[in-house]
Amino acid sequence: MKIDNTTLQVLANYCAAAAESMGWTLMRTAHSTFVKETEDFSCQVMTKEGLTVASPKTFGATWYTGLDYGGVIDRFDYQEGDICCVSDPYSGFVATHAPDLHIWKPVFRDGELVCFVGNHIHNTDVGGAVPASLSRSLTEVHQEGLRIPPMRLMRDGKLNEDLLRIVETNVRLPEQNWGDLNAQIACVNVGERKVQEIIDRFGKEAFSSGLGQLLDYAESQARAVIRDLPDGEYFFADYADEDQAGGYPVRIAVTLRIHGDTLTIDYTGSDPQLVSSLNMPTGGNERHSLAMVGCVYALYCLDPTIMLNHGLVRPCRAILPEGTVMNAVHPAAVGMRSLMSNLAQTVTIGAFARVRPDRLPASPGSGVSIMNVKTATRAGKTVMASIGPVGGGAGGGPYADGAEGCGANMSYLKNTPVEINEAEVPIEIRRYGIVPDSGGPGRYRGGSAAEMEFQLFAPQSLVTARNRDRSVFSAWGVQGGMAGRVSRFAKNPGTEGCVELGSQDVVHCDPGDVILIQGPGAGGYGSPLERPAELVATDVRRGFVSAESARENYGVVLTSGLAVDEPATAKLRGELSRRFTISEFGHGPGRVAFEKTWTKPRYDAITHVLSEVPVTWRYFVKHQIFAAIGREPAPAGGGAEDVYAAYEAVRGRFGELPAVVRPGRAPIAAE
Repeated sequence: MKIDNTTLQVLANYCAAAAESMGWTLMRTAHSTFVKETEDFSCQVMTKEGLTVASPKTFGATWYTGLDYGGVIDRFDYQEGDICCVSDPYSGFVATHAPDLHIWKPVFRDGELVCFVGNHIHNTDVGGAVPASLSRSLTEVHQEGLRIPPMRLMRDGKLNEDLLRIVETNVRLPEQNWGDLNAQIACVNVGERKVQEIIDRFGKEAFSSGLGQLLDYAESQARAVIRDLPDGEYFFADYADEDQAGGYPVRIAVTLRIHGDTLTIDYTGSDPQLVSSLNMPTGGNERHSLAMVGCVYALYCLDPTIMLNHGLVRPCRAILPEGTVMNAVHPAAVGMRSLMSNLAQTVTIGAFARVRPDRLPASPGSGVSIMNVKTATRAGKTVMASIGPVGGGAGGGPYADGAEGCGANMSYLKNTPVEINEAEVPIEIRRYGIVPDSGGPGRYRGGSAAEMEFQLFAPQSLVTARNRDRSVFSAWGVQGGMAGRVSRFAKNPGTEGCVELGSQDVVHCDPGDVILIQGPGAGGYGSPLERPAELVATDVRRGFVSAESARENYGVVLTSGLAVDEPATAKLRGELSRRFTISEFGHGPGRVAFEKTWTKPRYDAITHVLSEVPVTWRYFVKHQIFAAIGREPAPAGGGAEDVYAAYEAVRGRFGELPAVVRPGRAPIAAE
């Protein structure tokens, strides 16, 4: 049954309203701070095949616009009153790490299945090796807490009590998990009721047909956006600080290929699967939600009227080489997959910025640390809670400064008010605000980083900082914009016993210890010498920029009263403009230094080598090659031969490694 466009838009609005009602129910009835305050959850109205048609647009996790439940929905027969669930990231590749519990419920009308409603939340703890379950130090998925394969949570409206006992036995705060699960069940029940109301208005046939047409409409919008982009290949890469505690950088590379009204995001060249939890469990699904988030953001940036559902990603496909960080093989740990997903999004945005630099912003701060505290009250009661995300702002764009403190791809994670944190967790928050001079200078300034400093008072307290990153590689600027400042993580700052923690994510604390976390600043857009001097002065007065940075980076001289000294400013900007070069991307010193050694030819060579090596050897071989190359700058020509020579030396010690045929050469012979 074909319905007209006006009725289709009305149906879209009703479905979105149903999803938002589900979201409000979940948020208002959840027990954990991470759901009710930080809003790490999603809600979906889905087709019978499990394709997302509607989700909340202004709250909750925005990564799941294109979520496809197809990998688990077909495993069951359904009847009214059923609810199913999954949290195992390798069972159907719907859940993406163990703390994410997805549930879904069938909706029937006149005995016929018409659609599903579903949701997911991030549970603060699901057991495992560390409180809050996640750390980059974990090496296999079995260490990351309880994993639930696709199972029935309810049958005929009755809870699976055996499953609940298993959950209670394995998590640290079962009453919190139980409270959140009740909120999830209430959420899908509200969704079912709202869908029935929509069917009452539109009729069963029009509703069922309309869901498919909403997907088709989003697809047509996406194809129209892609069709306006110039055909071609556009490469971009970026790095996470380390592949394990104290390890080497992690690279994600993207080649964006645009042809007509389709596009491909090829992740070939990304790092091998890691012996840490920074892997992504995509199962090679070419439209997996984690692999597609950056593409969804970029297309929506190019056309904010585009309909947000699974149809949006139909013209797009991802190439996800098996055994890499983008497509890890069981039993690889995947708990910190959000750090890699953040990086994949940033890399995708960078590739799109090469296509349309006049429309895409600079890099967001990313590197958002999810702060969790396990401590005890004076009475000895254990308390564990998320105290909120601490990250950076949005990248400066072609029309405006980046949002301060939180923005772009991680803006859906809301901060938790200080009063809530101190009421629920026995800590004292000593400082919470914005880091001056952290946003990348530009015509449009990058968003500033947030910071939090807090003190603990109980022995054996433990702080986890999930997704610690950007302490080496900063957010990049574009079109002459400069990089943002790197992040900082420290224990007892400003004292003789200060410990700089870098990207460490689990910190043991004694009574009286103070933790400082500062996010990374976002990149700037356009030349900072083109920023109006009065705006720079306003930034200084508001505390976003120091007077020193105003002079050094923006060429703006201020009087003692923080007014613009116009003659001195004109002179200084004239001097700086003769030395300033407008570059496509503005990278920080960490990346500039690293890429003097690890050039694109060397990365092409190591990608070629590792693609020929068994998955279980790749991480080891990568580390051996990196150690052999060291930190000396690459020779002219890029130094690819050094990589092949380093592999030859490794193969000389381990004869079971395969010969690798260099492009245009015979196989390497083991010595």
